[in-house]
Amino acid sequence: MDLIYEGIKQAIILLVTLDPEVMRITLLSLKVSGSATLISLFIGISVGTLVALTQFPGKKFVVSLINTGMGLPPVVVGLFVTIFLWRSGPLGFFGLLYTPTAIIIAQSVIATPIVMGITLAAMQQLPKKMRLQVLALGATPLQTVWVLIREARLPLLAAVMAGFGGVISEIGASIMVGGNIQRYTRVLTTATVMETGKGNFEIAIALSIILLALAYCINYILTHIQQRERRF
Repeated sequence: MDLIYEGIKQAIILLVTLDPEVMRITLLSLKVSGSATLISLFIGISVGTLVALTQFPGKKFVVSLINTGMGLPPVVVGLFVTIFLWRSGPLGFFGLLYTPTAIIIAQSVIATPIVMGITLAAMQQLPKKMRLQVLALGATPLQTVWVLIREARLPLLAAVMAGFGGVISEIGASIMVGGNIQRYTRVLTTATVMETGKGNFEIAIALSIILLALAYCINYILTHIQQRERRF
């Protein structure tokens, strides 16, 4: 219990004093995970909506792939992103391995199937007659899609929370493609693992508390928006 108390005490000290290293790590974590979440939203909502609203051969197979991707192991993502970005890999000439961009790519791959799967389920839950009614009122296909997305906005906010939660807490891929380089690619999760390995449990607990507080604050804001939308 003393370790936990010391960890809480250390977390308060680090936050109150605005420790430069902790602030740098926290801001990088927000930047990387926020960027990955935005990318996953753009791809996931677009593809999820397209798959949900169209009929084509092999649709069940595609849906099963999306659902499988929702549980994609981060270390597998990290492995393949590393292979692609390796110096002798297909994308090695970009020189992105062990950079924040590489972490964004890996986290985007992790979050996209999550957003895509929730979007797909949300769109399929909408009444089938709604699409026909909107089209009958003279809406274009693009306007129809926009109306359906607005109708499914509450589940889509859940997709945002699930996507962000999946990447902000991710460790395997981040450490594989980022390398946990101090003042460059070190994020909260990789820093916590490193401090734990060094036996600095107080610092590790402090970083964990900061990570939990950060995730809670983001999800609280999104939940507040979601519940406000529900009242209307």
